[in-house]
Amino acid sequence: MEKSNFVDQIRIFCRSGHGGAGSKHFMRTKFNAKAGPDGGDGGRGGHIILRGSKHLWTLLHLRYFKNVLAENGEGGSGNNCTGRFGKDVIIEVPLGTIARDEETDEVEAEILEDGQEVILMRGGRGGLGNANFATPTNQAPEHAQPGEPGVEGWKVLELKVLADVGLVGFPNAGKSTLLSVITAAKPKIANYAFTTLTPQLGMVEYRGGKSFCIADLPGIIEGAAEGKGLGHRFLRHIERNSILLFLIPADSADHKKEFQILVNELEQYNPELLHKQFVIAVSKSDMLDEELKEAIVNELPGDYPIVFISSMTNTGLQELKDKLWQVMTESQE
Repeated sequence: MEKSNFVDQIRIFCRSGHGGAGSKHFMRTKFNAKAGPDGGDGGRGGHIILRGSKHLWTLLHLRYFKNVLAENGEGGSGNNCTGRFGKDVIIEVPLGTIARDEETDEVEAEILEDGQEVILMRGGRGGLGNANFATPTNQAPEHAQPGEPGVEGWKVLELKVLADVGLVGFPNAGKSTLLSVITAAKPKIANYAFTTLTPQLGMVEYRGGKSFCIADLPGIIEGAAEGKGLGHRFLRHIERNSILLFLIPADSADHKKEFQILVNELEQYNPELLHKQFVIAVSKSDMLDEELKEAIVNELPGDYPIVFISSMTNTGLQELKDKLWQVMTESQE
């Protein structure tokens, strides 16, 4: 597999800061050597925080940042002084990132908006100083609390690409070619399977200065839900696309079977994907006459919009944009 700057999964060790200990201190003044307890509280340990950034597209920057250790809080001191809080560690991640606990596989955080912050691991609370434990019957408490320990563990960060439209199809169906024609993206294009190894995003310019985001994703093969081919690495990214654009080449041996295989793989991975909006585009349609087009329409399911396109001759591309925009606006109503 080629070396890529697109990293969509990373494993990091995190440890939040320990809380500082409370102070066991007694005030002494010039005129009163026993002025009472004045031990301050310990400072809170540093949090580990995830923050969304619209300027990031990958988790590459975390590849060499495997140990994330927050600062411990300082202990309290006399004169009721609270210890300094430990410095928080902020990890910037691209939008669409989720954080899982490696041991339990539980999703602990999800970042969807720019500037959104989620505390992934809380720092330990600072201990209370002895001033908090003074009572009428115990005016000189010798007790102060230790700080709470921080928490630690391995976390898995996963990026699920955020796009309005996800391109779904077998390897070599023409997805990268379509993306290069209707957007400014420059994906790798070649006549062999799995040319696209990582998601490619592009912005499609629409009428009236409007635009929407489309993602060319690594191709599905039969058995992808079980991890064959690029398997889960691909299927993870289509969960966030509001519309799935199925690209089926005109020269396919069996258009209906190819579409059904794609739908079956989505259903096996996550049945909720079938609730998304589907649009079917028949690529390489410059080789078709009207009679063949009608035969393909009759072959494919009639429940979804079908558009015939050719990325080589730019045929049907505006019609495809119109259809995607129409479906997108209808789904938002």
